[in-house]
Amino acid sequence: MTRHLGRLTALAGLVISLVLVYQEHPGAVFGLMRDAGVGLVLAGLAHVLPMLANARDQQTLIRGARRPRFANMVRLVWIRESVNSMLPVARVGGEIVSFRMMRRWGVKPSTAVASLIVDMQLTVISQLMFTMVGIGFLFAHAQSGTLRLASDLAWGVVVLAPLLVLFAMVQHASPFERATRMLNRVTSGKLAALTGQSAQIDQAIKLVWRRRATVLRYLFFWQPLQCIATSLEIWLALYFLHAPVSFAEAVVIESLIQAVSSAAFFVPGGLGVQEGGFILIGGALGLDPATCLALAGARRLRDLLIFVPGLIAWQFAESARDGAGGGRGAMFWLSASRRNERNRQAAGS
Repeated sequence: MTRHLGRLTALAGLVISLVLVYQEHPGAVFGLMRDAGVGLVLAGLAHVLPMLANARDQQTLIRGARRPRFANMVRLVWIRESVNSMLPVARVGGEIVSFRMMRRWGVKPSTAVASLIVDMQLTVISQLMFTMVGIGFLFAHAQSGTLRLASDLAWGVVVLAPLLVLFAMVQHASPFERATRMLNRVTSGKLAALTGQSAQIDQAIKLVWRRRATVLRYLFFWQPLQCIATSLEIWLALYFLHAPVSFAEAVVIESLIQAVSSAAFFVPGGLGVQEGGFILIGGALGLDPATCLALAGARRLRDLLIFVPGLIAWQFAESARDGAGGGRGAMFWLSASRRNERNRQAAGS
């Protein structure tokens, strides 16, 4: 059912995207993108910069001798973003793939899960802060239409902020251990082994949060660096679309588009929702609808340049893992056959 829901939302989003482009005259939208040319490719490739920052900040959340190398973390972030952005996995499939990759590199299960959960929690907090900066800019430069949009977004933040903070701080209640204990009672002790593992995950999450210097660097250095780097994509794309904006305005667009995309996490790639968001937010900053849709098209071009190869890299990684497993199985079978042959010879003699 979930798989079909993802496909249906993706199809509906695609239809909405096509309708939006059609309403604003496809020739005008694609003409802007054609004139921008290689510049949009450069803007899309700039997404490598926030991925590097993301790889480094998540690496700091992992301690111990088995902490993955920076190059491996870059590959993990690349594949995770590709899975979450391009597949109907409600933006959690990438975390599952990340867990599998870290386990393959020898990271303890509790440490891997803790790093992923704390990364999600801190990202939610930083994204809330980033969105508030964008809303504050809209209020400061408000006109009649802009003020209405900023007011609506501000109310949305007011409603969601307590829920997001609760989500970020829930680790103090040991949720994994409590949930597993309850399920263990329901299943008459069949999940007893998982209860200890859940307690280890809760403890690992608490240990990460107790490293205050790491958490503060994540929130006030690495995450702002990511936000600035992703805003650079917007700034470059609009520059090459001959609709230059200030870098502050690019930050506003990116911050609010991230909020819209996160709210529509159930729509694969934010199809339709992202395009509508660009029209709404860009229009509030004085951009015409055709330019906004061309900017959305530039974001789709980035997905093709960065995330489609990321999905291919994921498949290669899974194939290599299966191949290695098959090789180990073959060696084990060969060794067992040789032992059996020696035992038969010894019995015959």
